[in-house]
Amino acid sequence: MQILKKIALATGTAAVMLFSALPSMAQYRLPASHNNQHENLIANQRPVGIDLNAAKLNSYLKDITEREALMDDEIFTYNWDSQSVNAYAGMEIPMVKDIDVTGYVAPVKGVVTSGYGYRPRFGRMHRGIDLNLRVGDTVVAAFDGKVRLTKYERRGYGYYVVVRHDNGLETVYGHLSAFLVKPNQRVKAGEPIALGGNTGRSTGPHLHFETRFLGLAINPAAIIDFENYVTHKDIFTFDKSSYDKSQKYGPAKKKYKASKKKRRSKATASKRKKSRRR
Repeated sequence: MQILKKIALATGTAAVMLFSALPSMAQYRLPASHNNQHENLIANQRPVGIDLNAAKLNSYLKDITEREALMDDEIFTYNWDSQSVNAYAGMEIPMVKDIDVTGYVAPVKGVVTSGYGYRPRFGRMHRGIDLNLRVGDTVVAAFDGKVRLTKYERRGYGYYVVVRHDNGLETVYGHLSAFLVKPNQRVKAGEPIALGGNTGRSTGPHLHFETRFLGLAINPAAIIDFENYVTHKDIFTFDKSSYDKSQKYGPAKKKYKASKKKRRSKATASKRKKSRRR
């Protein structure tokens, strides 16, 4: 027993002598960056039971909401208080711009009674398309957007509504008899905005309908197939160099039938010549 006690005492004494011999500055210390890494690890720890995929999805949806809010702010602030149909006068217009026209709803399901273009009879441009209706028929928004103007113009549009849309277009609805919306009101495509009428410079009940991009009137038939109440394509490409030209847009099958008929008449004529020769 005494031998064991002596061994233990000697071991303890050696250990004390060893540690006392080490200088205090030689003791091990963690790198300075360790504390920052440790804090980041703690901050990024999520509570038990939270779905990581759901958290990522929520973050993504939040980003989308913020981007949409920013877009909404940009579209619906520029000259928003302007009382003119063209609120973009003096603004630089891009030469080419792709515009998303999906979600279109026909403002009324009437036939075209007057197209876009210059009117020699009146000596002026007709910057929209006229669609027939009866006084009191419901007129709806063509795209999602926000109402910018509801006004009256005795020698022109009569009672009219201007809606600025999420896709950057503005649409004008003229010769109305009553408003169903107010300025700054959000509307969805297909939502009632007015009742049709015969006010202003009008020769009979109809809807004067315009499509404008940054104030420039575009032939609505370049965007919309009014016979079938749909847009020609999902994306309309605005071209500054040709936006104001009155163009005809018709189904390809009509052109095909016309050319086929022409070929038949030529064939018949050639047969007649052969029969005469005989």
